[in-house]
Amino acid sequence: MKELWSKWIGTSLIVRILIFMVVGLILALIIPDVPVVTPVLVLLGNLFVGALKAVAPILVFFLVIGALANAKTAGGMKTVIVLYLVSTFVASLVAVLASYLFPTSLTLQGAEGVEQTAASGIGEVLTTLVTNMVANPVGSLVNANYIGILVWAVIIGIALRAASENTRSVFGDIATAITTVVKWIINFAPFGILGLVYNAVATSGPEIFTEYGHLVAVLVLCMIFIALVTNPLIVFIAARINPYPLVLRALRDSGITAFFTRSSAANIPVNLELCRKMHLDENNYSVSIPLGATINMAGAAVTITVMAMAAHYTVTGTLPDIPTAVIMSALAAISAAGASGVPGGSLMLIPLACSLFGIGNDIAMQVVAVGFIVGVIQDSCETALNSSSDVVFTATAEYRTWKQEGRKVDFSAWEK
Repeated sequence: MKELWSKWIGTSLIVRILIFMVVGLILALIIPDVPVVTPVLVLLGNLFVGALKAVAPILVFFLVIGALANAKTAGGMKTVIVLYLVSTFVASLVAVLASYLFPTSLTLQGAEGVEQTAASGIGEVLTTLVTNMVANPVGSLVNANYIGILVWAVIIGIALRAASENTRSVFGDIATAITTVVKWIINFAPFGILGLVYNAVATSGPEIFTEYGHLVAVLVLCMIFIALVTNPLIVFIAARINPYPLVLRALRDSGITAFFTRSSAANIPVNLELCRKMHLDENNYSVSIPLGATINMAGAAVTITVMAMAAHYTVTGTLPDIPTAVIMSALAAISAAGASGVPGGSLMLIPLACSLFGIGNDIAMQVVAVGFIVGVIQDSCETALNSSSDVVFTATAEYRTWKQEGRKVDFSAWEK
């Protein structure tokens, strides 16, 4: 049994999801309604969504507490941190704009029955936001009130910075343990995807993949635009240099590797070596690169924003007004910094953004499940953008200092 499990987790998650997606599609086309088979396959999808619903609130709660309680001081990393946060917020704004230009509707069970529950005005959104912020923390966990969960986690995390190292490490260990549980659930994602694809195709027909293709196109085009337009613009404004030699080198040496590893943490050694080849200061990049793998999450902000906007459009048939969308994008940027370091980790924060629109957890978790279906492409592109941006902004911060000191930025001096 142990050997079978080792072989299972040793196979790429992408490969497993692809195989089970195809199996679900074939079964839905051949046997769309069989008394014994259909309930079992639908149950697989429901169990997967149910497990995600169960673990997501405590995941967000303890991840934020553990991160804040054990965070190191910024030191000389202020410029890098500002660049990380600005680029993440800009990415979420790009995603909002793309959602207005190319609105996405999803096929979700029960969405028709909650048409009037999603908030559409700035006043209602602010009222919901403030009310949820001061909700009972235990009740927030029970009712999946992600705004309340986030606020109380931030307060507790900051308060715990004054605690002993042993106490703080306990919360870090709890966060690590819950992340491990999420990894276990995600390892069973192919079975859940099998049930979800079967149910979706059997109910709506194979044309549902057109819907998924539209969603993937919006996500990927946003990330390409950020990598090749907005990030270079930020580099130019910050350092007054031609950004493209830096951006293209980071995409080539870091982005391609990250695309296949699908883990910013696993790509840290690649980024450290690239910074060395670019002759950056090791005292800076040895801190900023691991830090970026945690808080530089432009790709995650895109995913959270696009998926939450799609949920709103699906439930109400309309998109929120611009001020409401901007507030949501800011929330996406903040929550993206807490995205779990496992494949598909950013998807677990979609309910937090959805809750700002008054969209219930049942609908939000179905959106998360759709995210796992399109994650075969989305998660790889997201990681490539996140990881390559770590190098881009680490170098930008240092080049900004060089320019202020009158030193020349020489791209030709880089090692091959």
